[in-house]
This record gives sequence, structure tokens and C-alpha cells, in this order.
Amino acid sequence: MSTLDQAAPVTPLTATDLSLADLRPALAAGWRDFLAMPQYGAFFGGVYVLAGLTFGYFAVVGGELSWLIPAIAGFPLVAPFVAVGLYEASRLRETGEPRTWGKVLGALRGHDDDQILSMGVIVFVAFGFWTIVAHAVVAIFMNEAGAGSESLAFLTTETGLTMLGVGSAIGSVMAFGFYAMTVISLPLLVDRQASFLTAIIASFAVVRDNLFVMVVWAFIIAVLLFIAMLPAFLGLLVALPVLGHATWHLYRRAVH
Repeated sequence: MSTLDQAAPVTPLTATDLSLADLRPALAAGWRDFLAMPQYGAFFGGVYVLAGLTFGYFAVVGGELSWLIPAIAGFPLVAPFVAVGLYEASRLRETGEPRTWGKVLGALRGHDDDQILSMGVIVFVAFGFWTIVAHAVVAIFMNEAGAGSESLAFLTTETGLTMLGVGSAIGSVMAFGFYAMTVISLPLLVDRQASFLTAIIASFAVVRDNLFVMVVWAFIIAVLLFIAMLPAFLGLLVALPVLGHATWHLYRRAVH
């Protein structure tokens, strides 16, 4: 029997009765996990912040505004994969198992079946696709605006605001589809042995059956990450780990 056959159980039962009342306890539990294990939050948040600053530096130094905007706007798309170690830390704390760096960092290996790494490939391919599409939108509007569109002041012009509106509309649809695919699947793959296709199906099921609540959760994540990115990405040192831990607790409520 192949590894994939062994890792492909029936799709787990998912909740159909999530309510807005479930979100506050998830956030509170995420905050408690962050305070109880700040070293993991600082590490994964730091990796995310460093990557964001690197993106921004090379885009600004290279004068590539048409790449900077898409990269920053799409940066939250990779957050679920970065948070895999946080899901494992929350799982270990919940079960009372010893928490070690080896276990937390080893979460990327999943259950020695490469399913999480396969999801990682999907995550970064999706981020690349998002960046290309967003770059095309930005480039079209900048080309229309002509001289002067290379500066950030361009964003305050009528053309720049229209570009942000069109880009946000397209990006929101893409981002929500990506969110629906990953919000439950990655915690599930950390928690139990399953194929990444099984995990994706479960994730879509949770979003489909609890659409309003999951849309609100997506909005909360987007707003908090956006606010956290404003002070040179530094707010992500807190926002990313808290949201990562909170997502684990929402997953535990959503998947039986």
C-alpha cells in the first residue's frame, strides 16, 4: 500500500453550526497560547517580518512599484503555511505533550508523508500566480498614467485609486478562494494523517456550510494583518502568531 493510500481516510466530519460566538473564544485562546509560548510566536512572526522587509527593500531600491504593490498585497496569502509550526505548538499545548523546537519545526514534515509540503507548493504557486495577475493590473494602469506613475504619490491620483479598486476586487475573489482552501486544511494536516486533497475538501466544506462566519473570520484576519503590516511589518510579530494559534482553535471547533 502506498503512502498516499495510507494517508487518505474518509473526509472528516465538519461542523455546520459555527456562529460568530465561536470567534471570540478562538481569538482569546490564540492570545493565551501566544503568551504561554512567546518564543514560537517571535520566531515565526520574525521570519514573516524579515521576508516582508526583504520584499519591500528590493522592490523600493529597484524602483519597481508595479511589483511592490502586488507583493505586499498578496503577502498574507503565505501566512497559513508560515503558521504551520504555530498550529503544532497549539496542538502540543492542548494535549499536554512536551513542547520542543524539534517538534514544532518538524511540523512541516507532517506525518512523514509530505502532505504539508505538497500544500506548501500549492501555497507558493498560488502566491506567484497572484503576484503575476496583480502586477499585470498595476502595470496596465501605470502605463496609462504615464510619467510620474513610478512614485507612491500615484496611488492618490484618480487613476491610482481606480487601480486599487479594480485590483482589490480581483484580489479579494482570488484571496478568498485561497483562504477557503487553506484555513482548515493546514491545521488538519498537522493534527492527523490525511492526504492534502482530503484536507482541502474538508476546508471547502467548512467554509461552504458556515459561509457567513468564515467570511467574517477572513475579514478579521485580513484587517488585523493589514494593520499589523503598516508599521514596517513589525506588528506581525504579534498578529501572525495570535491569528495562527486562534485558527488552530477554530479548526478544533470546526472539525470533529
